[in-house]
Amino acid sequence: MITPKSFRGSRLAGLVAAAAALSVGSARPVSAVIGGAESASPPAGSAVMVLTSRGGMCSGVVIAPDVVLTAGHCVAGTAETRIHFKGPDGAPVLIAPSARALHPGYDPGAIAGRRRSIDLALVRSSEPLPGRFAPATLSADMPRKGDAVALGGYGLAQGGDPRSTGTFRSAALGVVEPYGPSRILLWLAGAGRAGACEGDSGGPVALPGGAGVAVTSGAAGSGGRDCGAMSQAVLLGPQRDWIDRIAAAWSREPAWR
Repeated sequence: MITPKSFRGSRLAGLVAAAAALSVGSARPVSAVIGGAESASPPAGSAVMVLTSRGGMCSGVVIAPDVVLTAGHCVAGTAETRIHFKGPDGAPVLIAPSARALHPGYDPGAIAGRRRSIDLALVRSSEPLPGRFAPATLSADMPRKGDAVALGGYGLAQGGDPRSTGTFRSAALGVVEPYGPSRILLWLAGAGRAGACEGDSGGPVALPGGAGVAVTSGAAGSGGRDCGAMSQAVLLGPQRDWIDRIAAAWSREPAWR
């Protein structure tokens, strides 16, 4: 486990500074994911942050004591990655991964090329995460138009203030199908500009009861942060074989309901 003191002087010093800033910012009163609220729901107990040395911040879902599921774009490329959370004293903790796996269907140029992409990744921690992070139960259900879900993450809140990151928030959203049903993506929308924003990628999308059915991959909207109109997530059910295969290679077995 790497704390800021032991990490000082490395080429990831900027990442440590970002983690410290998150800890300070999360103490600031905030009202909203976008249009959401601070949450202690079951997904909150399985959620961590994923930081990179390029200054990127994402959310992640703990699916085994040392395995985190997140979005592929959060760990793609050559940037170094750290799993981040706050310790019991509120100080930032950073743990290096021992392995990571990008879904073979991930395409970093998908948006520009209008191609499909399975934006998922698994990260194995170099040490077990604290016991307070209960591995999430996953679901292979396929929600459809009109179904209710909850989207959660550590990203920007209402107004786009960078200091609002670092606190887990959740928003109730409904499934929409602007392009028809999909076996890859889940599209979500809510009232009052509710939805994902920067830093929520990789966070859980859960069914009523808390089982994770997807992870957030992007958001659309208007304004400086382009958030709040529509949220996009990758369905887990169709990717179950890949998730289970990588986890098995790491001697782990995710829980599916």
